[in-house]
Amino acid sequence: MSIAYRRIVLKIGGEFLCEGTSGATIVPERLQSLCQQIVTIRNLGVELAIVVGGGNIFRGHTYNDRDSGFRRNDADKMGMLATAINALALRSYLEDIAIPCVVQSALALEGITPHFSVQDSLRALQSGRIVLLCCGTGNPFFSTDSAAALRACELEADILLKATKVDGVYDCDPFKNPDAKKFPKLSFREVLEKNLQIMDRTALVLCMENNIPIRIFSSQRSGGIAEAVENISLGTLIGNENDIYGNG
Repeated sequence: MSIAYRRIVLKIGGEFLCEGTSGATIVPERLQSLCQQIVTIRNLGVELAIVVGGGNIFRGHTYNDRDSGFRRNDADKMGMLATAINALALRSYLEDIAIPCVVQSALALEGITPHFSVQDSLRALQSGRIVLLCCGTGNPFFSTDSAAALRACELEADILLKATKVDGVYDCDPFKNPDAKKFPKLSFREVLEKNLQIMDRTALVLCMENNIPIRIFSSQRSGGIAEAVENISLGTLIGNENDIYGNG
């Protein structure tokens, strides 16, 4: 089977690890599902780096001095550490099924995980290992979406895949409006001009300027992540105008 992508950066939120449950922050069945899909993707010969969110444990940007007592700088760093917990959990499950992987952190976590290095990540990808990227960009005030876009640029990915709760980008909330219109494809400029809330502007501009397309798709359906690699029509594709709509 011919695969369109040689190297992929996948952004997956921490909520995926606890979806459909109450109370638990990491559900073994969700980790098992993710690992099975990673095996499918790896068997296709695709190089895969995964940027893991931490929303199942702690969302730094939802806290501020006024209502929580946390300084945003500290809250964001707490959120970064949450992503490291998820990455270590995923590594443990992958190693249990003999899938070679490495965790790299944007923060210096001596004794826990190596510090992120473009060269080390590229070597790991080229050797067939899954690269798990945590702690965002290592800086407060940046989302894990921005981290995923940055890593996609640094690792020269063919595409950035973002797993979400919906099966693409709509003109309004499809959970609230049954008549919401789904876009099969959009240009970066359209997303920015329409102010579609799918990723933060920093992430979008990074990918736009470096010509890295983004596919938004649903992780809710069984096998949805692996399917997004094999089915290039799934979800909504975002890219530069010429690539999306052609020169005509």
